[in-house]
Amino acid sequence: MKKRSVPSLNKPPTQRANSSDARRSLGRTREDARFTAPPASAELPADYASTLATLKEQIRESRLRTVLSANAAMVTAYWEVGRIILGRQEKEGWGTRVIDRLSTDLRQTFPDMQGLSARNLKYMRAFAAAWPDPAIVQRTVAQIPWRQNIALLERLSDPTTRLWYAAQTLQHGWTQPILALQIESGLHARQGKAVSNFPATLPPAQSDMAAQVFKDPYLFDFLGTADERRERDVERALVDHIQKFLLELGTGFAFLGRQVHLEVGDKDFYLDLLFYHVKLRSYVVVELKAVAFDPGFVGQMNLYLSAVDDLLRHPDDKPSIGLLLCKEKNRLVVEYALRDLKKPIGVAEWQTKLVESLPKPLRNELPTVAEIEAEMEKAEPSKPDAS
Repeated sequence: MKKRSVPSLNKPPTQRANSSDARRSLGRTREDARFTAPPASAELPADYASTLATLKEQIRESRLRTVLSANAAMVTAYWEVGRIILGRQEKEGWGTRVIDRLSTDLRQTFPDMQGLSARNLKYMRAFAAAWPDPAIVQRTVAQIPWRQNIALLERLSDPTTRLWYAAQTLQHGWTQPILALQIESGLHARQGKAVSNFPATLPPAQSDMAAQVFKDPYLFDFLGTADERRERDVERALVDHIQKFLLELGTGFAFLGRQVHLEVGDKDFYLDLLFYHVKLRSYVVVELKAVAFDPGFVGQMNLYLSAVDDLLRHPDDKPSIGLLLCKEKNRLVVEYALRDLKKPIGVAEWQTKLVESLPKPLRNELPTVAEIEAEMEKAEPSKPDAS
């Protein structure tokens, strides 16, 4: 048999013929299916780099404006909640026990909002007491993240000084720890003049605050997207880790790509990780899910494997292999989902791990259950605390 080199996604891709603006693809193409590849830099227009930089900046600013607008809505809502609680305390004498019950009832209605803890409700009450003027709230402190507002409440009692630090936080993009350090150092006393309003500007796009507001657990908790955000963060960390781990095993894995773009009809798909196993002479598709196993994952993996076999696999290659890592699995559900499926797919949970459902000839060439278990326990990040 003629010796073949390991496939590479960096080799010049094939092109569709009969087109003056042919798209590049990895491997073969069909009329409605392809693994896409970008054109080489040398083929791009002269002004492409400057246009790309302009678009990046535009998107960064638009995303930042959007997330800060959502943050302002959340902080304003927190102020409204705190104002109502404060009013009931003044008129009806509400105490801590009532707030504890209020937290329990609100979380029953909004079970995905950990920001409705009794502790955070008390911060909302203090926030409303510190800023009685709704115009100042809308115009100023609602523009910075909740953690920074908590720091202002805990560390400063003078409203004018507090407002000055809020403005500086937005202008310079300070995170909560940096804000706390600036307060402790008495920065306002050194710089003097206090402000009564925010500058009409966004925080610096590259600042730590701008980066962290996209990951603010309070904000995503308030929007009801916290679980999805956590899942994406977990999946990204796991993809990073499993890529490194499989390559370090030294058992024949050659890395070909991550988030490999597949077009099928008018649908876009992205393979988490794509390897080629030199000893098995097979492509290996790895998918990681930060949720419990769902039978639909098998259909998705089957689609990926079929596309790889059809568009990338060489006639000398063995059938492609799929490895699916999930947060947890029910063995019987997995058994039913894989029964009579001809493609080799292994389903593993992070705690008990891999390869049990693969054909026996493939198992010796793939990571053992113990190896995967040890690595994935290292890789799983801790869940953010939004309480």
